[in-house]
Amino acid sequence: MSINCIRTLLEDAVLTHGDKSAIVFNDKRVSYAELFAKVNQVAFYLNELDLPKNTRIGVYSNKGIEQAIAVLAILSTDYILVPLTKQLKSEQVEYIINDCDIKCIITDKLKLESIEEINFEGHIISYETTSKDVASFEEIYKYYNKQYVCDVNGHDNAVITYSFGMTGTPKGIVISHRNLIDSARVVSQYLQLEQDDVISGLLIFNLDYGLNQIFCSLYKKATLALHRLILPEDFFNHLINDKITVLPLMPINISQIFEDDMLRVPSPELFDKLRIITSSGGNVTEKMISDCKNTFKQADFYSMHGLTEAFRSTYLDPSQVQIRSDSIGKAIPDVELYVLNEEGKECGVREVGELIHRGGYIYKGFWNAPEQNALRFKSVQILKDVINLEGQLTDEIVVASGDYVYKDEEGYFYFVSRHDDMIKTRGFRVSPFEIKSVVAKNIPTIEQCAVFGIDNELIEEEIVMVYSASSEISEEEILFELKKHLASYMIPSRVIYKKSLPLVQSDKNQINIAELKRELSGQ
Repeated sequence: MSINCIRTLLEDAVLTHGDKSAIVFNDKRVSYAELFAKVNQVAFYLNELDLPKNTRIGVYSNKGIEQAIAVLAILSTDYILVPLTKQLKSEQVEYIINDCDIKCIITDKLKLESIEEINFEGHIISYETTSKDVASFEEIYKYYNKQYVCDVNGHDNAVITYSFGMTGTPKGIVISHRNLIDSARVVSQYLQLEQDDVISGLLIFNLDYGLNQIFCSLYKKATLALHRLILPEDFFNHLINDKITVLPLMPINISQIFEDDMLRVPSPELFDKLRIITSSGGNVTEKMISDCKNTFKQADFYSMHGLTEAFRSTYLDPSQVQIRSDSIGKAIPDVELYVLNEEGKECGVREVGELIHRGGYIYKGFWNAPEQNALRFKSVQILKDVINLEGQLTDEIVVASGDYVYKDEEGYFYFVSRHDDMIKTRGFRVSPFEIKSVVAKNIPTIEQCAVFGIDNELIEEEIVMVYSASSEISEEEILFELKKHLASYMIPSRVIYKKSLPLVQSDKNQINIAELKRELSGQ
């Protein structure tokens, strides 16, 4: 058995902490020994299907202990896990099934109907017993009691994750077993996680950030407390009742928690056990940080920045969060970061260029996507003018992230924009992020803001700003404030108010720019 796989963590935890609670969900809990037994039963059944090595198996269900068991069972075989978030529509699930040729789907009673809509012809396994034609975990737990032994190879493919963005036709990123355990190690290191921690499992398991909560819990032999965020009151009860000490969040979660009447927030003394908050998957605002610091007074706040092609690149130390809240921090352990201009030279202080990620946590590549792989996964030769390659093997792979950033005088990185987001107008390249940052800092009554370009043959693209707020703000007032902080060519030519902005179905942290553009074109 490889030491570089999640299966090894599970086996080690059972040997030393078999009686300890591994996963908690509402009033249900399973010990490490119970978890191990159930994982083995499901893994044994999956092997009995006798599918070829590296067969893709989807997990499409609501959150629960069985979902975590399904994830760990697949990772205990030589199959590949494909997480399918419950928020995906039938046509999106069908797209992923066809793209990576899924042969088996593990689901729950609620999602069976969606699978039936797409006429899936592979194996279906449900958590609950539903019919004689569909195998279930309940039946597997009853009848599969033979000893299960496996031999997982660290360099083999383990997971393919998909994220639906603007185009609706994403490519999956391939993650190895070694990648998964490396990500658990590094997060446990820089967050200083402990065996006694209770880690909140609020995040969905469709992407690496959410899955990492399972793996960090195993790595430290801690406890994972699952939660489905529906109402802020339920969330606060989760923190109190489950005695949460580590709280991984996305910015959208912070907005949801504090979006309404702050009088509903319990007394800060009730959250004294909470010692760590992490945020990734989007930009945190000063208000988000302030809300967290005022409510969770004992907790250190870590802001983190990851890539699609690599688990994580940077984190901002809690001591700096309120000093430079707009920074994405510095490189995590085992990673080197460089900022290159278009000539391949290293950018100077505060000069914007592309972020290049070298070192650990780089994923294996995009599934069946040679063009995207060629665009993002580069030879270390692209750093030849920055680092000394003399005597080194030059087949090392680095990631050209497509993120445009700059570095300040103290070495802290600041995100500017994605390459594809840049607006070309009047001969200038304009970053939507820069405009949105000014809005966030100077017009606090604006709740959400989208900035993008639309074609205008006279000036290439004109800048459009669409925002949401509790009530409409006069365009003159908004433009007056923007003109105090931005160059004239960066001022939006159109400012549009909407009560709420459309969000990407599978990522509620992301405004659906494509839909906004379609709405504008229909006007």
